[in-house]
This record gives sequence, C-alpha cells and structure tokens, in this order.
Amino acid sequence: MQRKKRKLKTKRITLLLLLVIIIISIPFIIKLNGKKEEPKKLDVKVIEPKEKVYQLKLIMVGDALIHDRLYNEAYHDGTYDFKPYLKLIKEKVINYDLAYYNQETILGGTSIGLSSYPSFNSPQELGDDLIDAGFNLVSLATNHTLDRGEQAVLLSREYWDRQDGIYAFGSYKSNDQKKELESQVFEKNHIKYGILNYTYGTNGIPVPYGKDYLVNLWPDLVDNASYREQVKNDIANLRSQVDVLIVAMHWGIEYTHTPTDLVKRTAQFLADNKVDIVIGTHPHVIEPVEWIDNTLVFYSLGNFISAQNSESCTYYKCNIGLLSSLTITKTIDGDEELIKIDNIENDLIYTYHNNYHDYLVIPFSNKIIKDYLPNYESVYNDYVKIIATNDERIKTLPLGN
Repeated sequence: MQRKKRKLKTKRITLLLLLVIIIISIPFIIKLNGKKEEPKKLDVKVIEPKEKVYQLKLIMVGDALIHDRLYNEAYHDGTYDFKPYLKLIKEKVINYDLAYYNQETILGGTSIGLSSYPSFNSPQELGDDLIDAGFNLVSLATNHTLDRGEQAVLLSREYWDRQDGIYAFGSYKSNDQKKELESQVFEKNHIKYGILNYTYGTNGIPVPYGKDYLVNLWPDLVDNASYREQVKNDIANLRSQVDVLIVAMHWGIEYTHTPTDLVKRTAQFLADNKVDIVIGTHPHVIEPVEWIDNTLVFYSLGNFISAQNSESCTYYKCNIGLLSSLTITKTIDGDEELIKIDNIENDLIYTYHNNYHDYLVIPFSNKIIKDYLPNYESVYNDYVKIIATNDERIKTLPLGN
C-alpha cells in the first residue's frame, strides 16, 4: 500500500510539472506562429430599403373677413378673443403639417383704429388666435390690402414678421423682403415647397409709386404681357428648387359659384407653368375643385369666418366655405424622385351666429352641425354638386352623424 501511494504521488508531481511547462511555453508558441488567430467575424449584410417615402399633409380654408359686428362680439375685458369661434376648426387643423388661410382684411391693429366695410382694418389678436388654431401659411394679397394705406400694410407686415414658424406672403415692407421671401424654399418632412400669392386688384386704390412690394398685383394676367412675364419669372425661380409649388390667387367675381373665363384661362396658364396647387379666394362662396393636367385647382374656398350679410349672400352663400385637405407624398427610389398629390378631401364648414352673437365655425363632418343648421342635409347636397367634378380623386367628406 505504501508503494502504491508513493507511486501515485510521483505521477501527480510529474503531471503538475508538465502543465507548468505547457503554460510557460504558450507565449513562445504564439510568437513562433506569427500572431494570435483572430476570431471569425460574421458577414452580416445591411439591407437598405429600396424606397424612401415622405409625406406632408396640407389643409386649407378661405377668407377671414372681419366686419365690425364680428370683432365687436369678440371684444372682452380690453382685448379681442376669437378662440371660442375656432375651437372645432382647431381640432382638425392641428393634425396637419401645413395649414393655410387667406387674411382678407388687413391686420393693422388697434393703434390706427379698427374699421369695417368698405375700408377694413382688423385686430391683430385675430392672427394670434388663428396661429393658436394651427394655421401657419397666410396669404395677404387681397383687394382690401390697401384699404387703410401704407401704414396699415407696414403694421400688418411687422406683426407677421414677429411670428416664429409662420409664413405670410403677398404683401411686404420692402423690395428686399419681397425678393427674399418669394425666393425662399421651405422644407418639412424632407419635402421642399414654395408659395406665391397675387391679387387681381385693390378696389381702385393705387399702389404708391415705386412701392409695388406693398401688394402683389396680377391684373388681367393672361392679357397683360408685362405681368405675365413677371409671374412666369417668379414661378420659374422657385419651380426648379422645390418639390411642390403653390400659388394662392385672389381672383374671380364675388358671389358666383362658377369660375369666369379669365379665371379659367389663368388657371391653365399656371398649369402650363408647372404649378402644383392653385388656391383660389375672393368670391366669398364655394367654386369647384378640379385637376388641370397635373395641377390641382381650388377655384374658391369661400369664406372661412365672416359676418357677411349683403343682399348677394342669400341662402347661406357667404356662411358656407371649404375646409380642404390633401397629402403630398415624395418617393425616392435610387436617383428617381416622384411627387404625388392625393387624399383630396373637402369638408364643408358653416359660420354660425345667433343674430351676430355666439359665432362658431362648424365642419359639416361634425355631428353637431344638425343642432346649428336645421336644413343642413339639403344645404350639404346643394354644395356637393358645386364641388363635384366627376373626378373620383376629389372627394367630399360625408355628413357627421
């Protein structure tokens, strides 16, 4: 037994010495082999998506036409508050990337005295409340831009220039500002866009000499060579730089649901010059929506918010407008880019008031319309016929139930 134990002990010592020799020899073996073998890396291929798709959602309304009976109703405790009138519109507008409206009456503010028809000047608090509702694109070139002269235009421009993230166009404080803003390319969601704005005239009020920048005019464009060339240059300057070009037009004849021949020819001119979207205002009533080649034309969005009560405004004509929306899609596939405009939807809106009190702008797609407009179904059916162009790409939202 003693011999066996001694023999086992000798074997253990031998194995231990052998293990020590092996451990000490490892660095020398590695050095002899040149370098340590690196672990194998997995060959993982990153698959890039074939297409990149970006979208931009745009919503539009027409004229903010502010008579004294409207701003007087909004006056409380030393200020003007239009927010309650816009609460149902805000619910929809805040869901969009871009939201446009036409500021029909100049926002010169209270410092020069507010005024109503025929020479308007409106409180700047209206602009604050429309911005609060989500609007960020504003056209300023209308037939009322010069109602209160150059002073009101400059006060309006100063107001809009103070607003971050809001683009107001069509009326400027200098030639330099006009050139800067009208050549500006905006970008949202990787989609580049530009906007131009013109009015047919200023109710006979002459533009001060040498100050054409105060309002962008487009009188009889199709038949006036000098204006035609200027507008062509304006369009060409932006067209090559943007994915989408929008032109806001203050045109047409008031209170008619049918675009005039001149308006139709002008729309064709814009289509020929590769404008993507034309937004029409001024008639104060709704006119059709249609495609001209690859150009989408909203001939008139009608009134957005107003207290208009002229003899020409019978049967809710001036209280019914459009809340129109669409989607702009940009698809990039390699070196190719495709721009598509679709999801075109038109919602009717109604400016309710109770004998010029308790104003509220109501979408027809909201079920409460039936509580404010008793014959809402027949009104809806009449106006759908005006909008309709027998084009399945252009839809009118159904009534709220």
